[in-house]
Amino acid sequence: MASTSSNPESILEQLKSGAAQFMLVHSPMPSISHSNSNSLHFFARIGPPLGVTSSSTTKKAEHYSVRKVAGDGRCMFRALVKGMAVNKGINLTSHREREDADELRTAVKEVICEDKKEQRSYKEAVIAITVEQPLQRYCQRIGRSDFWGGESELLVLSKLCHQPIIVYIPETEIKGGGRGFVPIAEYGAEFYKPSGKTKARKAVRLLYSGRNHYDLLV
Repeated sequence: MASTSSNPESILEQLKSGAAQFMLVHSPMPSISHSNSNSLHFFARIGPPLGVTSSSTTKKAEHYSVRKVAGDGRCMFRALVKGMAVNKGINLTSHREREDADELRTAVKEVICEDKKEQRSYKEAVIAITVEQPLQRYCQRIGRSDFWGGESELLVLSKLCHQPIIVYIPETEIKGGGRGFVPIAEYGAEFYKPSGKTKARKAVRLLYSGRNHYDLLV
């Protein structure tokens, strides 16, 4: 997401207005994913709505390819950024993907923690957050790169980015076999159709692996 400023207000306004653009960087960049056996890595948080329900077990499996996402604490944000770029026919470098993921995290913090007026538009996300922890504690943690995204952040970002998002789990986790993926949660369905100045959007499909990690399905 090419941005001339890292100011949270600038990021938020670009997302809201639809002016935020992805930029393809041609110069090679090294991967920022490093393994360290002495450290703990946190990847994803799943709130109550993102569980296997009786309706999930009856849903037909769908088939996609998996695009792996670095497990560096940003995986949900990275997967969403990567998916939006893929929908636009853009390939992101790992460096650009990381920057864009951090901008999405910053945008969530802005609307939930730093703008009371905006916060009122995301009541569902606030409820999901406060079921788990006090809002003040959440706001202290959301800016950290090791604080992983999940249900609450998807509720915010689907609306903030006007982006339909569907979360899947592997078919094997529900039916004990199969190579497909079963949808368990959907956000921003209202953005499939154009409305006013907002163009119709294709869904971004995220895979929750069951090991506290998100990848992208295409």
